[in-house]
Amino acid sequence: MTLIGLHVTQYMYVLFDNVHICIQKCKCTKTDLSKLQIPKCQVNISLHKHFNSTTQMTAQSSKTVLTLDSEAVFSLKDGINFKKSPDDGKCYIIYKENGELKACKNQCKHQGGLFIKDIEDLDGRTVQCTKHYWKLNVSTMQYVNPPDSFTQDELDVVMTDEGGLQLVEVIVWDPWLADPQDPQELQEGEVTVTYLTHACMELQLGGKKMIFDPWLTGPAFARGWWLLHEPPADSMERLCMADLIYISHMHSDHLSYPTLKSLSATRPDVPIYVGDTSRPVFWMLEKRQVQLTNINVVPFGIWQNIDEHLRFMILKDEVHPELDTCIIVEYKGHMILNTVDCTRPNYGRLPHNVDLMMSDFAGGASGFPMTFSGGKYTESWKADFIKNERKKLMNYKTQLVKSLQPKIYCPFAGYFVEAHPSDRYIKETNTKNKAEELNALIKKSAPGITTWTPKPGAVLDLALALMSPSRKAITDPPSGTNIYKDSWDFDLYVDELNRAITAEIFKHKSWIQFYYIWAGFKNYNLVVRVIETDEDFIPIANGYNYLVDFMDLSFPTQRPTREHPYEEIKNRIGVMRHVVKNGLLWDDLYIGFQNRLSREPDVYHHRFWNHFQTELPVTGPDWDLFLQQVPSYQRSAEPQGIQTESVSASTFLEKADCTVSREPSFVPVSINE
Repeated sequence: MTLIGLHVTQYMYVLFDNVHICIQKCKCTKTDLSKLQIPKCQVNISLHKHFNSTTQMTAQSSKTVLTLDSEAVFSLKDGINFKKSPDDGKCYIIYKENGELKACKNQCKHQGGLFIKDIEDLDGRTVQCTKHYWKLNVSTMQYVNPPDSFTQDELDVVMTDEGGLQLVEVIVWDPWLADPQDPQELQEGEVTVTYLTHACMELQLGGKKMIFDPWLTGPAFARGWWLLHEPPADSMERLCMADLIYISHMHSDHLSYPTLKSLSATRPDVPIYVGDTSRPVFWMLEKRQVQLTNINVVPFGIWQNIDEHLRFMILKDEVHPELDTCIIVEYKGHMILNTVDCTRPNYGRLPHNVDLMMSDFAGGASGFPMTFSGGKYTESWKADFIKNERKKLMNYKTQLVKSLQPKIYCPFAGYFVEAHPSDRYIKETNTKNKAEELNALIKKSAPGITTWTPKPGAVLDLALALMSPSRKAITDPPSGTNIYKDSWDFDLYVDELNRAITAEIFKHKSWIQFYYIWAGFKNYNLVVRVIETDEDFIPIANGYNYLVDFMDLSFPTQRPTREHPYEEIKNRIGVMRHVVKNGLLWDDLYIGFQNRLSREPDVYHHRFWNHFQTELPVTGPDWDLFLQQVPSYQRSAEPQGIQTESVSASTFLEKADCTVSREPSFVPVSINE
């Protein structure tokens, strides 16, 4: 195998016969891999999955992102140095200690914020992000707030013969450039994009119909999110007629099991495509009892050919590779880019000048800071923080779209509402960006880009849009069409959640120990108190109220005497018990606004939350085994806090005869129970 035309000064990466090879400090313009001197070239090899019989080859090169002359190098002070490239305005950090230099981009790995000096750091090693106040120790390239989270990617520091330096970045090869297709002329009506609701789009691509992320019915994140837009009346019929479906990730506003359950009753064999994320997208399929028989898990960065003219490629997110993906769809050489919820898709490298780009825009997809209390979390602080965050997101999306220069841009995947009456506070506090305002910013910043604010049932004709922006390329729904939902079937879904309240397992307090041992998180200095509450987050008398010490996974009656971080989590009882009973991720609680939190000190514990939001075992707790192990005398014991009859959402407290107390009784857990 010979590589031609690559001039690599620092690194070259090759995927050859499914072996990923990194060649360091090897200059080559024409290299025969069979003749490489492995010890001299320092080759690191790691095996990749064998996806198909076709040999895939990708390459990564490097580029110099910042150059300093000898005088600038001499002026570098010990500690942190902020530098800005005069060529493109991008920012970098250089850290100097004992004559040694380290460097990285001045960009937070969380959500791309800019770092500034951390005024609380007396050692001169830490910088703080201006977006969410994450902290990076530049001397180790480890994030220290939140602790045990990310590692910052380093740039290669290369000293020149003249005493200057170059910061060199490894450039990920753009996989969509494999087998490039020249754009062909499109006919009117040949490629249309119809907005259905939230992140759900229907693409007509010649003779094929493709649908993105169908959430058409029911809530998401337990009972916290509800559809803002009323899907067209024939949306479910459209879904059942699709030739293929792409589901970007496992969050329930994209992977909607109520929607897929309806689909499976008619088209269980419809082809569904997902990326090969470390946590399988459909890990809950069997538990949900949804019969889908044609789910295809595809590798990242490889074209999937559907027919002569249509293909697609799924890319992963750098920040959340276990979770998020995005997609490029190409028809007759015309590209549609959908970045969905990705924070940094494909290491920040995306195709330029695509015909249509879609992305999220709204913000508000987190419990922070609305569900937090104590310390700085006053209502005025929350309001200011949310306002600033939404503004930052708008500016970031504007700059991203401007840099990628798509011909058409459409903001979507942000049309949800906290509609349940019990979440009125969240709805009023969690203000979101408006698509119209983002599109106005984009038009001001990049006038040549056509923007589209979608309405349910609106259709974009790509051929007409590309012919002339002034032509009528978008067909809006008929006058009088109901755009916004004005009713939701609350009781149907909330009652289903609350059925878990009276499950047999919760009659025995040893479920707590059994559950957290199953969860598998320990050896971490954090103590958490979990409290069951009513709809208004008032603790329920005789409801469970317990401590978990994750240092040794014990369940003490009092907080330990050692120094330790502490969090208090109040959960709505129905949702918490539903999550526990079914072994679900805690996204339903946190992203779904179903808990209230306080912590001391005010530090985000990434390892803890990442585990319970993404890394719980894919096989749920064996509650049948648990009940078999419960001593027989406990089976006849009085239930803890509730009665055993079935209850609905609206009458739970009345039927369960639970009194409400602001000082809940504590339920200690005995290891030997």
